[in-house]
Amino acid sequence: MIILSLVTLTLFLISLLVGSMGIGLPSAHTTLNKVDPKIYSLILQEIRLPRAILGFTIGASLGLAGATLQGYLRNPLAEPGVMGVSMAAALGAVIAIYTGISLIIPMALPLMAISGSLIVIFLLQLIAGSGGTATLILAGVAISSLCGALTSLVLNLSENPFASLEIVFWLLGSITDRSMAHVWLSGPFVAIGWLLLVASARDLDALTLGEETAVSLGVNLSRTRLLVISGTAFSVGACTAVAGVIGFVGLIVPHLMRPLVGYQPSRLLPTSALAGASLLLCADIMVRLLSFSTELKLGVVTALIGGPFFLFLILKLRQKSMT
Repeated sequence: MIILSLVTLTLFLISLLVGSMGIGLPSAHTTLNKVDPKIYSLILQEIRLPRAILGFTIGASLGLAGATLQGYLRNPLAEPGVMGVSMAAALGAVIAIYTGISLIIPMALPLMAISGSLIVIFLLQLIAGSGGTATLILAGVAISSLCGALTSLVLNLSENPFASLEIVFWLLGSITDRSMAHVWLSGPFVAIGWLLLVASARDLDALTLGEETAVSLGVNLSRTRLLVISGTAFSVGACTAVAGVIGFVGLIVPHLMRPLVGYQPSRLLPTSALAGASLLLCADIMVRLLSFSTELKLGVVTALIGGPFFLFLILKLRQKSMT
């Protein structure tokens, strides 16, 4: 935890000092002393600070939600996207872009995305009912598929090529050009999500022994499911609302941390949050340092890392089942 905290803090500070213009690592000291205060405030406080904060909160949310879902569903391949939260939030944002509301009211895009994630809470509870984790997984997959189909339908029906291009770029996931308004908008929802997910930690420890044993130990499965679903929807939905779809962080991080801290979910949650924040901050720094005519989207980078890792996990699980 100490090492992860130091790594995360270091990456956060580096994120404030790395960019294509203004304050860079080699000239940081000179810039702090000689730059015009107004320019310094614009570059550091209005551009890079929101980006660093969002990189931290989004990475932490995805890592925490991924570890929680893997513990609750007892499935090593589970991640926030399996609940349909990311696609529902993306659909809400896509509708805001398609209808043009986001042009009239800029904050309508994140607000509609958050609304999409909140609707998922109600739908999952309604569909899953009193069923077990299998029912919950199927409900999440169904909602995710439906939201993905509706998103494709919006793209198909869009007659404005500029709106279509904006939708595609937004779906790729990025924290470029975000402001403190996005931080303040997503912050309360993210904080609520974190509290709900952390509150499920003790129940997740009991669930490692099986549902029947957990119930005999006094665990309320309905309460635990509500905490996990709501926490994931609030935190991941709010992050998707301001940054688009960023995948695989919730899948990769718990697997990397689990051998280091043990297989107790309550110990894995905080380390996964810090590791997720470090991973996303590092990826965001990397896209700024790579020399391309167009800056890489953050969701593309995480997908390039997560795709091969996902295949590796599947092959590893298959090898274990054969032996």
